[in-house]
Parts: sequence; C-alpha cells; structure tokens
Amino acid sequence: MEWLLRMKDALELIERNMEEQLGIEEIAKAAYSSPFHFQRMFHMLTGITVAEYIRKRKLTLAAQELAISSTKVLDVALKYGYDSPESFSKAFRKAHGITPSAAREPGVRLKAFPRISFHLSLKGDKEMDYTIIDRASFTVIGKSIQVSTKDGENLRRIPKFWQECFEDGTSVKLSSIGINENLLGICLDMEHDKEQFSYIIAVEGKAGIEADEFTTRHIPAATWAVFTSVGALPGAIQKVWGKVFQEWFPATGYEHAGGPELEVYPAGDTTAEDYQCEVWVPIVKK
Repeated sequence: MEWLLRMKDALELIERNMEEQLGIEEIAKAAYSSPFHFQRMFHMLTGITVAEYIRKRKLTLAAQELAISSTKVLDVALKYGYDSPESFSKAFRKAHGITPSAAREPGVRLKAFPRISFHLSLKGDKEMDYTIIDRASFTVIGKSIQVSTKDGENLRRIPKFWQECFEDGTSVKLSSIGINENLLGICLDMEHDKEQFSYIIAVEGKAGIEADEFTTRHIPAATWAVFTSVGALPGAIQKVWGKVFQEWFPATGYEHAGGPELEVYPAGDTTAEDYQCEVWVPIVKK
C-alpha cells in the first residue's frame, strides 16, 4: 500500500540522518503527510513517539560505537546531538543502566533498540463502520491534567485519572451540569515535540453555567469521523483506536486534522459486553 511505502521512506530518512538534527517537517514530508498526522500515526502504530524512537536509536548507535572504538565520550556525545557529556551520560545511563565509559568494559551488557519496520498485514476480518459528521464549535466543562507520552506514561495516567474522578465525585458533578449525562474524554493541546498533551474529563456545557472549580474549553468546528465501540472498557475502545490508525486511515483519503480527539461515554455499565461508546477523530481530506 502507498502509505506503507511512505512510512518506510520516512524511516529510511531518519536512519540516514542519525548524526544530524532532522526536523519533523522534513520527516513528515517524506511520508507525504502533515507533521501532526505523521507523529500521531507513528505513535499509534508503534507505541512510542518519533522523538523517543530517534532518541533510543541514537543511544543504541552510540553504545555500539563506544564498545568497538576508542572515540572520546565527548565526541560521541556531540556526534549524536548532545550538548554536553553530562546530558549524554544522563540519557545513556537511563537507556543502558551504565555510564558511557563503562560501555567499553569487556563483557558489559548493553541494550539495543532495533530499527522499526512496517509490514503490510491484510486482516479484513471485520468491516469498520463510521459516520462523517460536520459540527460547529461547542463548549466543554471539566477537569484537566497534563499528560506525558514518554515511555507510555499516558496509558497509565489517564485510567488512573478516570478512577480519581469517579472516587472524588467529579464525574457526578460534571454529569449534573452538562446538557446530557454523557462524559467526554478529550485529548487536546498535543505538543509532539515536548511529548505531552492535555487530557480533560468533561461534559458539553450548558449556557450560563457557573463552574469555577472546573476548566472551560472551546472545541473548534470540525469534520469528524465517528466510530462506535461495543464492549467492556477499556479494552473495547482501545481496540477501536488501534483499528482507526492501523486500518482506517491507511485505507481512506483522510488524515488527522490536528484538533482535539474525543471519546463519548453515555451512562451505563462500562463493564458490560454490550456497552456502547464513541470515538470522534477530527479529519481532513489529504
């Protein structure tokens, strides 16, 4: 498929320029994609961010070079984009568990992060039903946190945040002030270069509601692809997210518009096998 070849071209560009400071705009251009869509696709397909991938690959190559050559640690650090031996040593120790100098010791164990490769997988087990909806801007009210995507921290922090909001009564308060009882999980303000975004548990707000204890945000007008998730949470909706990026985007003429992503949770038993909720993804034509 065309998208597969483009992703491979982008990975080849990254690998050829490990000793350079390559901008995300240039990488995304190799995939004929916007920087936002490329980074979101990459993260959803691989489980790590582009920045994290490049960082791990550079530290893998740096370790190999230290182990087989007499090149100074400072020179290796500068070669792979670190401004000082201190910053390089800190990153190296986090990745390998030892100092750069220790990498030269006989029999030392180093960690290698291999190159990622994309392979075509023809599944076709189930069709993906979706609806395209154009919607005007609207206001949401809720409680937000800042979330990191480094080392999959978002996958741990967000479920914990939901648990906290149910336990402290936040979810009940929000349901009482929304235009309906639907709770929204919203990813917004995505900063891929900083590997972080904001996540808000919210409701669509009623006009004139005072909510000083909560955050008010405006969701811009957009065209949305809406997918229905059926099954117990969080497993069912996580599968939908995976299929959206692994199957739906590559098979269509759309790409991510760069705006907020929504999960819509109606009232009900979220552990039931027939529980239904929705995923809303902002899209544009390529």
